[in-house]
Amino acid sequence: MFKTVLFPIDQSREAREAADVVVNIVQKYGSRLVLLSVVEEPVADSPTGDAMSSPEVVAQLLETAKSLFSGQGIPAESIERQGKPAFTICDVADEIGADLIVMGCRGLGLTDEGATESVTTRVINLSPCPVLVVP
Repeated sequence: MFKTVLFPIDQSREAREAADVVVNIVQKYGSRLVLLSVVEEPVADSPTGDAMSSPEVVAQLLETAKSLFSGQGIPAESIERQGKPAFTICDVADEIGADLIVMGCRGLGLTDEGATESVTTRVINLSPCPVLVVP
């Protein structure tokens, strides 16, 4: 059913909690797992800080996530991209032919306008495939 699962990650608690759901789905369906992390352009007064604007931090985050899944017997591919997270997530989902995107209900991408402008909300509205939002 879910041949390819895309799991966009950042340094949020919600992304870490969503990892358990990803493990269950990938094991149950024998899915290909693709991890994605987006290097964001630094924005003045951004609530996300500078963590996700550092390519080194993002690369380390992806390696740590790959190790976590590998430790559970799940091979994972990783993709690092630069851009606006919601658009990049949807573009990559389209490129890899993802059957499902799994993400936390709110990551580091919450804007000053609140949850209606979160990365998760934007992905839900733009995604080329189903999105599973983990609370």
